[in-house]
Amino acid sequence: MGSPVRSAPGRRAPSRALLPPPPRRWLGLVAALAALVVLVLGVRYAGEGEPGTVDDRIGTALYGPGAPWRSVAHALDALGEPVGATALVATAVAGCLLLRRPRAAVFTVTGVALAVGAATLLKHLAGRTIHGDGNLSYPSGHTAFLTAFALTVAVLATNHRGSGRPLLLGAALLAGAVMGWAQVVLGAHYPTDVLGGWCTALAVVPATAWLVDRTADRLTGAGTDTGTGTGTDTGADTDTDTHRRQPR
Repeated sequence: MGSPVRSAPGRRAPSRALLPPPPRRWLGLVAALAALVVLVLGVRYAGEGEPGTVDDRIGTALYGPGAPWRSVAHALDALGEPVGATALVATAVAGCLLLRRPRAAVFTVTGVALAVGAATLLKHLAGRTIHGDGNLSYPSGHTAFLTAFALTVAVLATNHRGSGRPLLLGAALLAGAVMGWAQVVLGAHYPTDVLGGWCTALAVVPATAWLVDRTADRLTGAGTDTGTGTGTDTGADTDTDTHRRQPR
C-alpha cells in the first residue's frame, strides 16, 4: 500500500483561488469602471429628490404595469427583502459546505454583505431621495444584492474555467436587469439608482474575491494559484398595489 502524496519540502501547498490571474485581471478592470460610474452618478444626483431626464423617460414607460407583471415585480422585490435574501444566501452557503468549499462559503456571505453594506453607506453619502425626505434611494440596495449574489455564484460555478467570462457577465447583467426592472415598475427607485446599485455590486464582488483569496492563502500558507484547479479548497418594505414601495 503506497504512502500518502505529500508536498515537496520547502514548497507551499497550491491553493484553489476564487479568482485565478486571468479572470482576476479583467474583472478588476470591470470593477474599476463600475466604481467610476457609481462615483459619477452619486455626485451628479447628490441631494436631489426628483428624477433626472433619463429617469423620467424610462420610469414613465415602465411604472405601473398590470397583472401579472406587477405580481412578478413583487416576487422579485421579495428576494431583496431580509427573509428572501437570507434564504438565498443560506442555500448557497449550505451548498458550498456540502461540497467542502469553506472558502467559497465565506466569499458568498462576505461578497453579498459588503455589496449591500456599500450601497447602504452610499445612500447616506449621496442623500438622494424618492417620494419625500428620508427615503434614500441612490444606489438601489435590492439591485446591489441580487447582482452581487448572482455574481458570487457565477464566480464559484466557473472557477478556473477560461470560458467563464460570458457566464460571469451574463449572470450579473440578468440579475441586475430583472431586479432593476422590479424596482422601477414598483416606483421604489429611479433607473439611475438601479444602475448605481448594479455597478456597486460589480465593483465590490471582485475586490471581495481577491481579499478572501489573500486572507485564506496567508492563513493556510498556500501559494499563488496558477489556474490549474489543483489543491484543496480552504477558504460564502413591502407595498400594496395602490402605494409605491419604499426604497431599500
